[in-house]
Amino acid sequence: MDLWTYEREQWSAGYETLCGVDEAGAGPLAGPVYAAAVILPREIDIPGLNDSKKLTEKKREALYDLITAQAAAYSIASVSAAEIDEMDILNARMLAMQRALDGLSIKVDLALIDGNRDHGSRVAIAVPHMCLIGGDGKSASIAAASILAKVSRDRYVSTELEERFPQYHFAKHKGYGTKLHYEMLDAYGPCPEHRRTFLKKWEAKRP
Repeated sequence: MDLWTYEREQWSAGYETLCGVDEAGAGPLAGPVYAAAVILPREIDIPGLNDSKKLTEKKREALYDLITAQAAAYSIASVSAAEIDEMDILNARMLAMQRALDGLSIKVDLALIDGNRDHGSRVAIAVPHMCLIGGDGKSASIAAASILAKVSRDRYVSTELEERFPQYHFAKHKGYGTKLHYEMLDAYGPCPEHRRTFLKKWEAKRP
């Protein structure tokens, strides 16, 4: 599928400046959730651009550099583990996306948002927008945002959290609930970067 189809439809409808928005890291047991908002030059050719989940880490890293060099504007934001626990992951995802939108240096006419949710119980996307299910594989702008969010989160977890809490091996599992991660939780208990609301089943099994 041509990744510019949805953008063309919106340009034809009169929306001049579009951005794609996506988030990464909703599922892990630890670390922040990240989001990115990206405004790409119209129909720019970025070879290999696709949903971040369909790309290798090496390819995502290369595309991250291409996107940040060529985007008309981009913004990357995060919501901490403590904030996730305080408000729940749906509200945290919405807040991360809104923070990314707020950080753009160019005002957008319409945001294309990956998924089917634009609000939680406390936080809603506050700019004109449309939701696109599977958008990271259908829209160039959302695909670019998915890559910036994913790479930014992976870099943070693999460097910052790995250095601060080396016993958990964050660089290996990125905070997801792998066998290794649960083994380290069993050995050391949670650290301040763990999402305690995500650990209820694990805590219930503890002796």
